[in-house]
Amino acid sequence: MSVNENKCPMCAKKKERTPEEHKDLMNRLKRIEGQVRGVQNMLDNDAYCLDIITQVSAINAALNSFNRVLLNNHLHSCVAENIRSGNDEVIDELGVLLQKLIK
Repeated sequence: MSVNENKCPMCAKKKERTPEEHKDLMNRLKRIEGQVRGVQNMLDNDAYCLDIITQVSAINAALNSFNRVLLNNHLHSCVAENIRSGNDEVIDELGVLLQKLIK
C-alpha cells in the first residue's frame, strides 16, 4: 500500500501559506497547547471545578478564534481563487464545512 492510500480525500489538497500566515496560526496553536497543559496541571493539582471550566471555556474561545482566522484566510485565497478560475465546486465544499461548524 502506498503512502497516499492512507490519506483521507481532504488531505490530498494542499495550501501554501505565507510565512506570516503560518507563523500566526502556529502561534495560536502553541498558545492553545499551553492552555491545555495548564488545565492538565490544574487537574493534577485538584483545582476547583469552576476554575477548570473557566479555562476550558477560554480554550474553546481560542479554538474558535483560530477557526475564524483560518476560515477568513481560506475565503480570501482558496475560495476566491477557485471561483475566479470557474471552479464552483468550492462553494459546495464550503457549504459542507459550514454545516459541520454550525452543529
